[in-house]
Amino acid sequence: MAIDRSSVSAVAKHRYDDHHRDVHGSGIRAAVFGASDGLVSNVLLIVGLAGADLSAGAVRTAGIAGLLAGAISMAAGEYVSVSAQNDLVARELDKERKAIAEDPEEETEELAELYEERGMNADQALEMAQLVMQNPDMALEVHAREELGVAPNEQASPLNSSCWSFLAFAVGALAPLIPWFFSSASSTVWWSIGIGMLGAATIGFGLAVATGHSIVRGVLRHVGIAVFAAAAIHLVGMIIGSVVEL
Repeated sequence: MAIDRSSVSAVAKHRYDDHHRDVHGSGIRAAVFGASDGLVSNVLLIVGLAGADLSAGAVRTAGIAGLLAGAISMAAGEYVSVSAQNDLVARELDKERKAIAEDPEEETEELAELYEERGMNADQALEMAQLVMQNPDMALEVHAREELGVAPNEQASPLNSSCWSFLAFAVGALAPLIPWFFSSASSTVWWSIGIGMLGAATIGFGLAVATGHSIVRGVLRHVGIAVFAAAAIHLVGMIIGSVVEL
């Protein structure tokens, strides 16, 4: 029976030409975390201040201060965190590079053992390890992936992560504050809560779509956390407002 090579080629192209998302870079992670943190933290701040019966001007001032302080803090923390992680990875890579150069036999045996653990027989594992070790750059990349779980050339950028974190936090924190620029009524807090819930639902929806998980579960989880946190901080604000003169 003849094989239709064109159809085989089409299937192969369909199966293997797809591009995967970059799941190691921290830009998306920083953006999602920053937006979620900015949204929830400022909603909680606004709800807490409203519960304490402060003026609209005080809410606006505190909200802007919370936005700036939180965004700067998030950006600085993200930069330090990613830089420290990259420094740690670089140190381990240097140790691995030195080991490959000074003791290739031991590194070959180590790599062969890893391949055996993944199902190869001893001869196949040793042959594969020896083949990899012929190229120092390839050997370093394979050892880094197998032993450290990192890719030498795919480290996150501290500056990129920091910028994403700052911008995302600022946008998230600004959203629930917008109604207070147009209204001073006591009911304005409900607009902030509504925007906060909508933002939480949007983040939950986006993460569910990106990860392939249940959309309903993702939305309910993020909205539920936001509602619980807002209710708790509003209660705290009411208690503080009743015992402290502001």
